Amino acid sequence: MKTKVSLVVSDLAGGGAIRAFLLGQVLEKLNYQVEVIGFLFGKELYAIPPANMSVISIPGKNYPEFLISSQKLLKQLDGDIIYAIKPKPTSFGISLIKKFTSSRPLILDMDDWEMSWYGGDEWKYAPNPKQLYRDIFKKNGALKFPDHPLYIKWIENIVSRANAITIDTQFLQQRFGGVYVPNGKDTAMFDPNKYDSEVSREYYGLSEWRILMFPGAPRPHKGVEDVLIALEQLNQPDLKLVIVGGSPYDNYDEQLREKWGRWIIKLPKSPIEMMPHVLAAAHIIVVPQRDTLTARAQFPLKLSDGMAMAKPVLSTMVGDIPEILGDTGYLVQPSSPEQIAEKIQLIFENLDLANQRGKRARGRCVEKYSTEAMASSLKALISQL
Repeated sequence: MKTKVSLVVSDLAGGGAIRAFLLGQVLEKLNYQVEVIGFLFGKELYAIPPANMSVISIPGKNYPEFLISSQKLLKQLDGDIIYAIKPKPTSFGISLIKKFTSSRPLILDMDDWEMSWYGGDEWKYAPNPKQLYRDIFKKNGALKFPDHPLYIKWIENIVSRANAITIDTQFLQQRFGGVYVPNGKDTAMFDPNKYDSEVSREYYGLSEWRILMFPGAPRPHKGVEDVLIALEQLNQPDLKLVIVGGSPYDNYDEQLREKWGRWIIKLPKSPIEMMPHVLAAAHIIVVPQRDTLTARAQFPLKLSDGMAMAKPVLSTMVGDIPEILGDTGYLVQPSSPEQIAEKIQLIFENLDLANQRGKRARGRCVEKYSTEAMASSLKALISQL
């Protein structure tokens, strides 16, 4: 019998699902039986799971109904190893209960600093008695939400209760410790030699344009606006920014389209097996992170997307990005549309040179940021449990 690993996701309608699916693929390579289980607070899965990966979703509810949802999840949580994705009550909190009631080893994965979304260490919850009453007892009171920042703050104080921690940035390692497991790529699946860029561009109706691609969900800290401002400055109608998937969180996509719609082409989200075909259509992958607490704590998956597919990657000097790309990408200061515009011009004026640099980026990705590199770190970690 294979050892079973249960990956516990706080919300399958949120970004944590992507990291869970990636870790699941790596664990399958290591010959573990993998199951992803989690709450679903939205209407649909944030990302399409890899083919044949078992995914169980439990409807997410606010308190007090959340207690019933939690019992349902705990009943189905039967892995020999529990792997919680993100230090949230809805993932790590539930997993701790399982650990203490069943003595299963528990690993915690952190690919974000969760409190950074609320201002980090500056965030305080200091309500007056009236507000506290409302937050607890009103129909949509803030404290009825299981992942309210107050609860996340409490949970972050007990991450050491996990048997092991995995992280994907130096920022998180300095703050919480843990074993480095990067946001890697299956470089055999993401292999540019298997795809023809012209064919891909034709398939997605992109043949007449020079394509910058952002394969993910735009959010303010990801700097997509800076690329759109750069395109406005360049004012070359054959340049387009292709956004793949878009944001399920809010109407930020619409705001971008209202202001800069002439530069944007939107493609629907794709199963992971189709993403290399989509990425092949790009001339440049853009990862224009702004310098925020949230961005500093992240390893943007879009970096390894572009690197694995040997694309020129245009990114910013934020967090680990300069170290991840080394000398194989194009870096600018964060929040600098002028520098982005200059680099776009430079890349297209020397596209052969840029593509050579992209090939070096793939070599670096295979060596340091492949699922094989992730697997060797995880194998060593699990063998110690």
